Amino acid sequence: MRPYVIVFGNEKGGTGKSTLAVHLSVYLLHAGFSVGTVDIDARQGTLTQYLEHRSKSPLHLKLPEHVIVHKSTFENKADAIADDSKRFNEAMEKLSGCDYIVIDTPGNDTFLSQFAHSFANTLVTPLNESFIDLDVLVKVSGNDIKTMRPSIYAEMVWNQRKERAKNGLKPIDWIVVRNRLNTLYSKNRGDINVVLEALSKRIGFRLGAGFCERVIFRELFLSGSTLLDVPQGQQLSLSHVSARQELRELIDFMKLPGIAAAA
Repeated sequence: MRPYVIVFGNEKGGTGKSTLAVHLSVYLLHAGFSVGTVDIDARQGTLTQYLEHRSKSPLHLKLPEHVIVHKSTFENKADAIADDSKRFNEAMEKLSGCDYIVIDTPGNDTFLSQFAHSFANTLVTPLNESFIDLDVLVKVSGNDIKTMRPSIYAEMVWNQRKERAKNGLKPIDWIVVRNRLNTLYSKNRGDINVVLEALSKRIGFRLGAGFCERVIFRELFLSGSTLLDVPQGQQLSLSHVSARQELRELIDFMKLPGIAAAA
């Protein structure tokens, strides 16, 4: 399928969606693909700001074709839905010549976010190492995973999957990625892993390798650069090398079309 659509989604902010979206887009650009990006979290605009910083870099860094889709301002719900649908479809049409389209979504529930999820060939959900963040995926009473049930975001993804099936489209490849992990193992991580492993079998997502908490991700934002943009002759820190390896492991895990041949 062309373009292949990758959505970064989670109904909670601060999980690293925009940072991962930029890094994946740059990886695909370096691999020789044409890439479009869509920011439907226009109010926060982290992806857009990141790419603006990138466009001003003296290193002449590669850039995707970027489109911003603002949420409708119509007060009438039906009018707002029609307006959101129209402008999102126009963005997708503008980027239809790309090999890949990467979409960044807001950390809350909107029609525009739900609509974007319905286009996903691959959905990536970053998740911080916290039961507070886990709550958007699963509800658990106490520590008993037998009481586990899908939560609001998981139900929304399930509904989008059903709609795709009705329309004869391939199912969404849903990947949950643990993000901002502490470098030291803890009981909390073990408990979260148990719940995620059980939930992945129940609602059908793949559990990807985690990303450790690293200052380097915050440092890169203002320059618009990524782990993949290293000036010739610059020596990499151990943290930089480790973070880059984590990124490559995630991309390998995603099994995106054409990546093995291009990488």
